Amino acid sequence: MKKYIITALFSILSVISVAAQSKKDAKISGLYQNYIAIKSALASDDANKASIAATQFIKISSEINNKAVSEAELNNLRKDAKIIAGSKNISAQRESFHKLSDNMIGLSNEFKLSQNPVYVQYCPMADGSWLSDESKIVNPYYGKSMLSCGKVKSTIK
Repeated sequence: MKKYIITALFSILSVISVAAQSKKDAKISGLYQNYIAIKSALASDDANKASIAATQFIKISSEINNKAVSEAELNNLRKDAKIIAGSKNISAQRESFHKLSDNMIGLSNEFKLSQNPVYVQYCPMADGSWLSDESKIVNPYYGKSMLSCGKVKSTIK
């Protein structure tokens, strides 16, 4: 009887742990999806859409438990996203996107951001990397003027 109760208790704790992990992963996945929206807006030279996506990014980041991601990491992400959200100048947004991307790449080393592969891409002209949900290069640092400039550096599965 004791053995059965202990086994049942471990089973319940495992289910709770998996459910908590799934909820945490969903929030981080939502953060990644908003990051992709910022990247796409910058690639299409749309400062307004980048601002809107960055505002949503900040909102999602505020919903992430700082036990999942450190408060320092979240603050760095928010700081860069706030500059993008508060600016209508695409050059300023792209400069902050550099830092946001570096921080998101760091986060991708700690957490699974997506069920699909995540591509780390690099533009030598901007000397900057970014994350993408597709292997095709769509450069957020130069937009339409150099949309395909860059290469895939690595793939996170």
